[in-house]
Amino acid sequence: MSETHEDREPLVRIENLTKHFSQSSGLLDALWPKSPVKAVDGVTFDIMEGETLGLVGESGCGKSTLARTVLRLVDPTDGAVYVNGENLAELSGSDLREQRRNMQMIFQDPQSSLDPRMKVGPIVEEPMKAHGLYEGEREERARDLLEKVGLDPQHYNRYPHQFSGGQRQRINLARALAVNPDFIVCDEPVSALDVSIQAQVLNTMQDLQEEFGLTYLFIAHDLSVIRHIADRVAVMYLGNVVELAETEELYENPQHPYTEALLDSIPVPDPRSTGTRGVLEGDVPSPIEPPSGCRFRTRCPELIQPDQYGMSDDEWAAVREFTRAVKRRTFEAEGRDDVDEAFFPDGYPDGDAGSVVADAVDDVLAGDWEDASDLLQESFAEQSICAEETPAYTVDSEFGTAEHRAACHLHRDEHGAVNLGDGVGADSDSAPADD
Repeated sequence: MSETHEDREPLVRIENLTKHFSQSSGLLDALWPKSPVKAVDGVTFDIMEGETLGLVGESGCGKSTLARTVLRLVDPTDGAVYVNGENLAELSGSDLREQRRNMQMIFQDPQSSLDPRMKVGPIVEEPMKAHGLYEGEREERARDLLEKVGLDPQHYNRYPHQFSGGQRQRINLARALAVNPDFIVCDEPVSALDVSIQAQVLNTMQDLQEEFGLTYLFIAHDLSVIRHIADRVAVMYLGNVVELAETEELYENPQHPYTEALLDSIPVPDPRSTGTRGVLEGDVPSPIEPPSGCRFRTRCPELIQPDQYGMSDDEWAAVREFTRAVKRRTFEAEGRDDVDEAFFPDGYPDGDAGSVVADAVDDVLAGDWEDASDLLQESFAEQSICAEETPAYTVDSEFGTAEHRAACHLHRDEHGAVNLGDGVGADSDSAPADD
């Protein structure tokens, strides 16, 4: 990993990759058409030759769908995936089959991804047979690969159930290497393993990467694992990549509130630590109707106030908290004094903002929670630049030389920040979602 980012050439180039899943209801579609599920929506990044790109994010954010779309295990709805200069989205038949020899995948569950009726040797040889490679040399190559991944070649005739979880994942790794690929997608390859075994498997993968010149797309939930193995990290939220930077840069200088929340949630292995872990408020919006502008805005602790209001930071924080509490009805409204004490102990903001808050409190006290929520949403959340424009910026790197991308409007006025325009964050025409 001594080679710098600039010294490498892109092996994989992903441009505005989109994968939407239809919600077909058969004959009723004509009467009640359903919006598609936007699992991956306009993702763009490169993976350099010989590097490991880590991909992180909450469950359901689209990581695995992105991985399968990159390999054409599912067809993209739009966009392009270039591998060695060829667009996989345009290939089919024998051309796609030939290109797939250069791409392999390691799945999350090492047991279910191995055929229990086959012995280990034939499992490793199967890709060679599928692509017509190494005829007459397959057993020798399978035994050699088993040894390279840390297994005994004499286990060639054993069945998968005779191995531990870590050993089974090494078998998957040997199978992926069987056709000498350039690019391997690793979909949470160590999440099902004991912590004591994870480091051993990761170290083996790094050794093999150096020996065979491999390029990895490495998906994981564990940010500590990503920090150990990745050269760069892409952070994904609700179908979009919201931040992309070199590993040290991202961990030491996060530039997106969602990334900061993920890093704050990492457990501290010290029983004396009294700090609280970062917890995001609210639920992830539906990928069927994602929020307009920045998709993270409905949960963002740093949502930007609309330009027409001149509230202080404390006043805006109080309005933001009240807006979300009304939407989720998380408090009892027994009287105005109770509401004011809970959210506005220092009084309402001045001007139009205070008038909107006062009207919303009146609605809440009258039991019209929905009207109060609509008023607050229309006056504050939907008027923010976070709702009106798709964020896509590059910012100055402090701990690396590679480009640091952050899809957050907090950088719109910073010196050195460059607006990349559409294609990195969410589609700016997406329908607004509730805060």
